[in-house]
Amino acid sequence: MKIKLTFLLFFVIFFMGIESISQNYKAGAIAFYNLENLFDTIDTPGVRDTEFTPAGSKKWTGDKYWEKIHNMATVISKIGKKEGLPGPAVIGVSEIENRSVLEDLVKDEALKEQNYRIVHYDSPDKRGVDVALLYQPRYFKVTNTSSVPLLINGDNGKRLYTRDQLVVSGFFDGEEMHFIVNHWPSRRGGEARSRPLRDSAAALTRSIVDSILNLNSKAKIVVMGDLNDDPINESLTVYLKAAGDKKKLKDNDMYNPMYKMYKKGIGSLAYRDNWNLFDQIILSQAFLGNDYSTYKFRVAHVFNDKMLINKTGRFKGYPHRTYVGDTYKAGYSDHFPVYIIILKEVK
Repeated sequence: MKIKLTFLLFFVIFFMGIESISQNYKAGAIAFYNLENLFDTIDTPGVRDTEFTPAGSKKWTGDKYWEKIHNMATVISKIGKKEGLPGPAVIGVSEIENRSVLEDLVKDEALKEQNYRIVHYDSPDKRGVDVALLYQPRYFKVTNTSSVPLLINGDNGKRLYTRDQLVVSGFFDGEEMHFIVNHWPSRRGGEARSRPLRDSAAALTRSIVDSILNLNSKAKIVVMGDLNDDPINESLTVYLKAAGDKKKLKDNDMYNPMYKMYKKGIGSLAYRDNWNLFDQIILSQAFLGNDYSTYKFRVAHVFNDKMLINKTGRFKGYPHRTYVGDTYKAGYSDHFPVYIIILKEVK
């Protein structure tokens, strides 16, 4: 297995039934990770972040903050390692307070060699959490970015301030790609009651996808995020038009590789002994097919490394998080990261 400095080149052996074929491919990992309340220790006026301050209920100190930073950086650095890759070429993140925490994250010892760059906009979310995109500039070159607001109203008829949707376009190893990073509205108040909010978020994402496809019907688009819905929910299947069966895709439908994973019981977070797969990476159809002369989707994973799993206690088997309530656990996140591998044949 070799890694070129210009890009990732390694020897891949695929097993198809009893046959095996080997080729040289360029490969890249694209990931998403909900960093679960990556706040600094400063009480920001107008933002509900008081609990994440030294005087707040969680006693959020500098020592805890820097431990959290290192933990998150360590996880990101390990994504794609089993495939021989130096971390994700591109990774979307959510539940981050501001650009400052991202700057601390990418400077951590575990990540600094990857030289990650940041695309971030402040969202109007009441808790002050945003989404962002990190990328290694040796693999991805950004050409355009935008932050698209989700304009929805709550039960009181007033605007519900939530996360904007981040759109980043550029060239992935010379090939044009578009990334849409999401953190759709939560299930607070119950799944059914809050469902219209996520349906609206999915409709917005779909409109962004359509605007890109209208310019280029063969565009390679990656929708990623904590969607607070599973692959089978109507926000994904009806509003985003994302399906899990490649053979049944209609024109401009998106392919959701997480659908079959969810059906097998694989999840990225657990609640009351049930697993959900809210963290998803969804692709336009240009990523599909067996012609690897351009980058194509190969495989999707939930990165549920054993270091991220609670070993004992009431939450044994769950993601090992930073806090349980106000009790500090020095863990990682309540979500596992997810990632995909894309491949391109080297002639």
